[in-house]
Amino acid sequence: MRLTQFIARRYLFAKKSHNVINIISAISAIGMAIGTAALIIILSVYNGFNNLITESLDMQDPDLLVVPASGKVFVPSAQGFAWMQENPIVTGSGCILKDNVFLSYDSRQGLAVAKGVEDASLYKDSLAVCAVGAELAYKMGINVNFLSKLQIYYPDRERNISMTNPMASLHSLKLSPDRIVSVNSGEANNMVFLPLEEFRSLLGYKDEVSGVELWLDPAASKAQVRRFTKELGERLGEDFLIQDRYQQNSTLFKMMRYEKASIFLILIFVIIIIAFNIFGSLSMLIIEKKGDIGTLYSLGMPEKKIRRIFIQEGWYISLLGLVAGLAVGLLFAFLQQQTGMIKMPGNYVVDAYPVIIKGSDIAITSICVAVIGYLIAILPARTTDPRWEE
Repeated sequence: MRLTQFIARRYLFAKKSHNVINIISAISAIGMAIGTAALIIILSVYNGFNNLITESLDMQDPDLLVVPASGKVFVPSAQGFAWMQENPIVTGSGCILKDNVFLSYDSRQGLAVAKGVEDASLYKDSLAVCAVGAELAYKMGINVNFLSKLQIYYPDRERNISMTNPMASLHSLKLSPDRIVSVNSGEANNMVFLPLEEFRSLLGYKDEVSGVELWLDPAASKAQVRRFTKELGERLGEDFLIQDRYQQNSTLFKMMRYEKASIFLILIFVIIIIAFNIFGSLSMLIIEKKGDIGTLYSLGMPEKKIRRIFIQEGWYISLLGLVAGLAVGLLFAFLQQQTGMIKMPGNYVVDAYPVIIKGSDIAITSICVAVIGYLIAILPARTTDPRWEE
């Protein structure tokens, strides 16, 4: 063991002549432990919510979505689409058409995104019906038990809008709301779903679509999916993009990453503030040990090593807090993961707060807390004057 480490550990656990130094050091270690535990617990809970969102996307979104590289619509007539549908890895496919529309229901109006889909359930006795997202239905007061129909308007693409009579420049479609769709994705909750052919007629298209959705064999390996995606991209060419679930919801996943990073930075800032207690305790310890400093200097210890004693002393305080915080945070997260002891208020998909512990969160938290403690310990140690005498 190095001499500087031995002396630093003796100073860490030895009783000081001024009891306030021990108190401040204990407060510093406890504060670092609380901050570390809070980071582990909050990041683990955040991982749990992210996993819930990802699972909900897995249930409702296609595995792959083919969209045009430029423009809004295309005709799926390329040879690659025929090869795609014949490939055994594809278990299902369907064309979609999406665009913004104007809605009217009873006395309420609003804008929404309409999605035309190939779904036989959107026909009742040969009559087209529509499905409405839960949030959109709430905002517009749509009820499937009422006789009122939902009116969908879209401008005529081949005519200019008349300023004197705007309604004459709009195509319209009346459909009965057949069901209310409630999913975890915010976009779907604000959409109206209708048969593809009806929506094409409203928009003035013949064979055009906005995209082609693909569902793949769940038993397919990731390597098989990557090979299929690569070959499909080569067959379709540069005019098309192939998006997986993450790319289809890129805005949502970016927002989730930014929120997690923001929470992490806020808690790290709190830990930095707590770490300044180490600065205070070290400054007082240096003043108390000025006689020891002078003695060590007289015995020939270099100034650099004398300063290193107090740097290590301050770092040990932060490391004690780090180890204790990791233990408490991981224990709490594990118990919540296994028992669900803290319940979610209200009615949610899960009863208790979801928790997922990730090794990357533990590693990043440990590194950041350790570095903060070391940097804070350097500040008072730099003021140490080895020429002090008792």
